[in-house]
Amino acid sequence: MSALLSRPTLVSPPATASGLVLNAHPQRQDWFDDEPPRTLLQERLHRQQRLAAAFRLFARYGFDQGLAGHITARDPELPDHFWVNPFGLHFSRIKVSDLLLVNAHGEIAYGRGPLNRAAFAIHAAIHEARPEVVAAAHTHSLYGKAWASLGRKLDPLTQDGCAFYQDHGLFTDFNGVVYETDEGARIAEALGTHKGVILKNHGILTAGPTVEAAAWWYIALDNACHTQLLAEAAGTPQPIPHEMAALTHEQVGRANGAARAFDALYQGLVEAEPEVLQ
Repeated sequence: MSALLSRPTLVSPPATASGLVLNAHPQRQDWFDDEPPRTLLQERLHRQQRLAAAFRLFARYGFDQGLAGHITARDPELPDHFWVNPFGLHFSRIKVSDLLLVNAHGEIAYGRGPLNRAAFAIHAAIHEARPEVVAAAHTHSLYGKAWASLGRKLDPLTQDGCAFYQDHGLFTDFNGVVYETDEGARIAEALGTHKGVILKNHGILTAGPTVEAAAWWYIALDNACHTQLLAEAAGTPQPIPHEMAALTHEQVGRANGAARAFDALYQGLVEAEPEVLQ
């Protein structure tokens, strides 16, 4: 048989009666699939870009009360260093080039300050206690503060809220503005292995394995606080039973899902405000 006759027959992609050409090899792609690996430099830039964008998204959500608030991202090359916002620059104006790289002693290793001392005291302790945590977020959001004043955890009232079912802590030792790392260590202890913690009389904080997850979980946790405040003001909420709440947590509480939710917001922000990446 000649080489010409032995060539495989090319098969055209299938088409419907209307002419819609389908994928030749359909395959599943779920929202919780892992992303392909990045190089060290690609990963640093990825974290910086998502971090800068997260601040601008927080401003859109109204998480920009006064000078309070910070999000940190661990550096992929220097794990005892993290990137953070400079003190006094409004969230809505932050760009990649504005970010500070801070070492384990609270010293600015890259960029120009000043540094929010509370950001260092809280986040340095969390990054030290939780090596798997890449990012942590804390602001004085309205509904987070309101719920925190009650000094109790959230109930599993909704599908969305179940992302935090048995997955958030409570810190009850309020001592004013956090300036000391020992208090930051106690906050880290209250956070434990969870994705969020309610700081009594202070606000809320979230932590995650990516900037995207930590930022989205902050948005979601503030929303959960808002939801329960509204529900309790309207009547007597009916919590989801334990077994169903635990199952729902497994379904909606994944970090990859949180990252996808953040990405949907990120795309629109970058299109509207491309200077954030500068």
